[in-house]
Amino acid sequence: MNLRRATELVGIGATALLAVAMLVFVGLEWLRGYAATGWLYEQFIIAGMWMDFYLGTNVFSYSFMWRSIATAVFVGIVAPLVGTYLVHREMALIGETLAHTAFAGVAFGLLFSATTGWDGSLLVVALVVGILGALGVQWLTERTNAYGDVPIAIMLTGSFAVGTLLISYGRGLSGVSIEEYLFGSASYVTVGGSRLMAALSLLVVGVVAVTYKQLLFITFDEQAARVARLNVTWYNTLLIVLTAVVVVGAMQILGVILVAAMLVIPVAGASQIAHSFKETLFLSVLFGQLSVLGGYAIAINQGLPPGGSIVITAIAVYLVAVFGSSGSASAISTH
Repeated sequence: MNLRRATELVGIGATALLAVAMLVFVGLEWLRGYAATGWLYEQFIIAGMWMDFYLGTNVFSYSFMWRSIATAVFVGIVAPLVGTYLVHREMALIGETLAHTAFAGVAFGLLFSATTGWDGSLLVVALVVGILGALGVQWLTERTNAYGDVPIAIMLTGSFAVGTLLISYGRGLSGVSIEEYLFGSASYVTVGGSRLMAALSLLVVGVVAVTYKQLLFITFDEQAARVARLNVTWYNTLLIVLTAVVVVGAMQILGVILVAAMLVIPVAGASQIAHSFKETLFLSVLFGQLSVLGGYAIAINQGLPPGGSIVITAIAVYLVAVFGSSGSASAISTH
């Protein structure tokens, strides 16, 4: 085993341990009403206080900050994981489209709440609308004769137009605020939101692990997959629905405007230096985590929003990968 491969495996192992730690925190916060889990939750917060003491910060002793970091760590895993398939299928625009569809869902939820007094989760509404939007994109793609990504562009502009109209109408009723959903916020992540993102992340990782070979097949040779009697329509729909799930979860941190960046930029960087699809997948996740952790370090140190800091860090990682690559394009192995 060469040094490069060993470094990648260490990085993936560290990412897995970090994800497990964040899952433990989300679970402890959920169950802190019980004696045993409540004590463990308190120890987690005390450890955060010690981190603040040694780092000279004042953030890790607050549970909302850990929820935000946990959500971002999950995003740094599942967004590049799904994005690897999207980028290699030249479907990078789909993430932006589904983000705007989720925006329409949030707008509908806000308007419904303003007019009826309903206090349910807006993220759940955004998730439902995002999945319906994903199914709508797939339906248009399969049943129209439009070229290329025309159905995606139609859904992108249409859903954002609907969201804008709903927000404009809602402001006339109750002063609806949408800024946190547009730009994301560390303080915006609720207990329910972090639990939802944890559950969705486990779902996405599990589904990708089980359907890895099928998704790989349709990514590189869809026609051959059809000839082999693989249900291509089903797996295409599955991939788009997974994208919608990731987008809605990531919207809490990155906001509608920036959410597509984590689907594309880490994958673009990994593609510069990877020699196979599997290596691209691993490096994308590693670059995603570097972007999340580096972005949060900048945000905490400079008092900046985490969403923009994460995306700028991702771009920096991408540029390092570009300068560090051989500069010559080579075919990626499907192994």
